Amino acid sequence: MPTTADRVCIIGAGPAGLSAARALRRLDIAYEQFERHSGPGGIWDIDNPGTPMYESAHFISSRKCSGFYDFPMPDSYPDYPSNRQILQYTRDFAAAYGLSETIRFGTAVKAVEHAGDAWAVTLDDGTRHEYRAVICATGVTWTPSMPTHPGEFAGEIRHSSSYRSPEEFRGRRVLIVGLGNSGADIACDAASHADAAFVSVRRGYHLIPKHIFGIPSDEFAESGPQLPLWLERPVFTGMLRVIVGDLTKYGLPKPDHKLFETHPLLNSQLIHYLQHGDVAIRPDVARLAGDSVEFSDGSSEKIDVIVYATGYEWAIPYAAECFTWHDGRPELYLTAFSRQQHNLFGLGYLEVNSSAYTLFDHISNLVAQYLHDQEHRPERAARFERMIATDHPDLTGGIKLVHSPRHSSYVDSHAFHKYLAKVRKQVGWNDLSPGMFDRVRRREPAHPAL
Repeated sequence: MPTTADRVCIIGAGPAGLSAARALRRLDIAYEQFERHSGPGGIWDIDNPGTPMYESAHFISSRKCSGFYDFPMPDSYPDYPSNRQILQYTRDFAAAYGLSETIRFGTAVKAVEHAGDAWAVTLDDGTRHEYRAVICATGVTWTPSMPTHPGEFAGEIRHSSSYRSPEEFRGRRVLIVGLGNSGADIACDAASHADAAFVSVRRGYHLIPKHIFGIPSDEFAESGPQLPLWLERPVFTGMLRVIVGDLTKYGLPKPDHKLFETHPLLNSQLIHYLQHGDVAIRPDVARLAGDSVEFSDGSSEKIDVIVYATGYEWAIPYAAECFTWHDGRPELYLTAFSRQQHNLFGLGYLEVNSSAYTLFDHISNLVAQYLHDQEHRPERAARFERMIATDHPDLTGGIKLVHSPRHSSYVDSHAFHKYLAKVRKQVGWNDLSPGMFDRVRRREPAHPAL
């Protein structure tokens, strides 16, 4: 086994993995990074095998509220950048800090396991390497969750992860099952290209338009005063009632939960297509019947293709047995630190309502400082280890979330940032600050027009 026990292993070169690499590089922590694809970017590279990306996909949070810390998206980008722009931005980030130069592309990790006090990592070429720590940053959208319904179907059944282009719907009658953000996007593609488009839903949703008074919704929410939940919810509920109106007249059920109690559905196009009758809402699927689909209200539709936009099972296949799982989610302190295994981390394993990339950087900062303290300030590292074992914070911001596996890992961005600040103060770590990564930065990349 090659001797690399003084190094950290980063698995994955998507946004989370790149964030981790930059944080380690700032503190001169030696690491090796592996990526099974041919370049950085993770799911944002539509040519990455298994990615759920599709041609019409755009960032769900806005340009100004997104992006890595101290590395803003270019002003030339629109409010909601396309998947191609996000990929370019991510690769620009990797180039700016020289991160790609040390990534072993085209190399998959097959297994992670204990090796005494260290970790053994087996690569797809059969070699094994030993590391002091492992950061798993391979993401949560690689294992489709595929439900089944009784009956037989004569048409095509697929998961949204295999969808790429609206041209796939041309001349067909399409049913989308599920109305998360990807399901809403794909429904809009079907509305504009298919012969007929339907969406099957089990519950109603609070639909938030991408712009409020001409301002991106998350930017609008961030720009005003931070209201307590008991006041914020009725204010935004009333505002949406004025801006969006009553969606039940378009066939959507009335939500069975309050605003913010589920992951937000952010879409403006869907309302347009519902208003024009280009897409129709149907209730839950009851059974499949040849070339038709029957619904729970007794109605049926002739359908050519069913697209299940039903989300993903969280999986870390190369290290599944190393983590403790609850409701299909790994148990991680502050969404990153294994409580059971020393120096095993997961980065990017969370559901959040805003600014995921910035959160990655804040979490990476803690991971890097913890690893640095193990060598240079062991008493401070031990203090944090006690918190890993005993601290169980509520990161929901007081929101009573819908009970589901998906929302068991949901965090409120403001609550998370506030608690991270508390942890940093208790342990004695530094927060991110402008210019912190200047020493690491190599060059300023050009942002080509896309």
